Parts: sequence; structure tokens; C-alpha cells
Amino acid sequence: MTKLITNQERILKAKDLIQQARELPFDPKAVFMDIGYVAKVKDLLRQAKDLVKFIPFSPSADSETKQTTKEIFKQIEETEKDLLHRA
Repeated sequence: MTKLITNQERILKAKDLIQQARELPFDPKAVFMDIGYVAKVKDLLRQAKDLVKFIPFSPSADSETKQTTKEIFKQIEETEKDLLHRA
């Protein structure tokens, strides 16, 4: 049987996944962005989003946790813009 994880654990894991995406090596000298890099970033950010996407709808989540979840979604969007939309 799958172990249930708390909302706080989900939030911490999501933050860790966002940090992992930011720490992926990127070669600025490459003419085109590496497809593998893009896939890894998108996968890590998708995992982070999947971890927290149902927290706002959870009756056991307090308003502080729901606000933290909104901030996580904002971080995910900002991270994607920062990492994948480089000029």
C-alpha cells in the first residue's frame, strides 16, 4: 500500500524539485537549447506541480498552506520562464 504524505511534505518535495531544475547544467554557448535539458526541466516542474495541485481543494489544508501552494505555482511558472525562455 502506498504511504500517504502530508501537505507539508508535498510542499517541501515540490520546492526541492524546483531547486533541482534550477541546478541543472546549461551550456549558454549552445546555439539551440538542448532537448534533453528542456525535457528534464519540464519533467521536474511537472512533478512539482503534480505534488501540490490538489492541496488547495483539500479540506484539511489551512489557509496558510493554501497560500504557500499558490506561491509554489508562481515559483514553477517563474522557473520555467527563467530556464526555458533564455535569449
